Amino acid sequence: MPQPSPPFALAIDAMGGDAAPEVVLDGLELAAERHPDARFLLVGDEARVGGALARRKRAARACSLRHAPDYIPGDMKPTAALRVRASSMRVAIDAVAQGEASGIVSAGNTGALMALSKIVIKTMREIDRPALAAIGPSARGDVVLLDLGANVQCDARNLVEFAVMGDAFARAVLGLTNPSIGLLNVGSEELKGDDRVRAAAETLRDSHIGGNFRGFVEGHDITAGTTDVIVTDGFTGNVALKTGEGALKLMRDLLRQVFTSSVPARLGYLLARPALDRLREWMDPRRYNGAILIGLNGVVVKSHGGTDALGFAHAVDVAMDMVTHGFNERIREGLSRLSTSGPRIAADPH
Repeated sequence: MPQPSPPFALAIDAMGGDAAPEVVLDGLELAAERHPDARFLLVGDEARVGGALARRKRAARACSLRHAPDYIPGDMKPTAALRVRASSMRVAIDAVAQGEASGIVSAGNTGALMALSKIVIKTMREIDRPALAAIGPSARGDVVLLDLGANVQCDARNLVEFAVMGDAFARAVLGLTNPSIGLLNVGSEELKGDDRVRAAAETLRDSHIGGNFRGFVEGHDITAGTTDVIVTDGFTGNVALKTGEGALKLMRDLLRQVFTSSVPARLGYLLARPALDRLREWMDPRRYNGAILIGLNGVVVKSHGGTDALGFAHAVDVAMDMVTHGFNERIREGLSRLSTSGPRIAADPH
């Protein structure tokens, strides 16, 4: 017998982020326009949120406000955040764990969100460890990268599970029917890499997603767009993410220097402005706002704390795509097929 749908699509942490609750509410105003039938559970201090919510008509119609008197500061350690049971983040997470909402979006403390989600919402029974995933730009479209820091050390089983979760994510959020998958390595040759990477590759080749598995990929493949889903451990993934963010910032700074260096350069900017505007829109970090903790019994999306309303709305869009397209059910189906398509790799006891 099918289970009834939760009354709320998402729980929203109204107090998380550098400019909360204003940016959160502005983002929900945009999100409510994009998802007119969705219902959101907005959690925060009624005194600070209630009046501001009433001034945003679309958001007010889409949201039910639940009072939470406390919030988790950005510099609070996860261990301390676990003890703040009346925080907006904790109350929103509790709503997901209790089945009131299908997921949560928060721009608050990343470490606290990850720790609370793992403990309260809990990891899916079929998953050894959840992973942190995100979407980024490439020369051929969007690319999914995971893990981005949730697991600094990973064994072969973790990498295989990340690949299955990344496949499900690309299908649900990017709308790809057959996403290609690659394992990030120091070379594309089969003998490259350590034992865990080679063991994971062998399992993936024999799995139900083996037809879409490209084997090993290198760092340049991330931006080249040769592969839709790139899988790695959290240490390498986080380094790759921060390197990419730094490269984008460097490119923007260099372009600014070039086009302001002289009068002819400024004239050149005026001629090139339409193309540069398209480039700016394509590379806009707000389009890629929203890191996703996948492998939990609910959707968990972390918005950047310093984003604006458009960026927060995009994080809500990502979470809504995951809810609407049954993301967790896709993961369970993929892991079920993995277990029947060949021997599973046991987790490393060390």
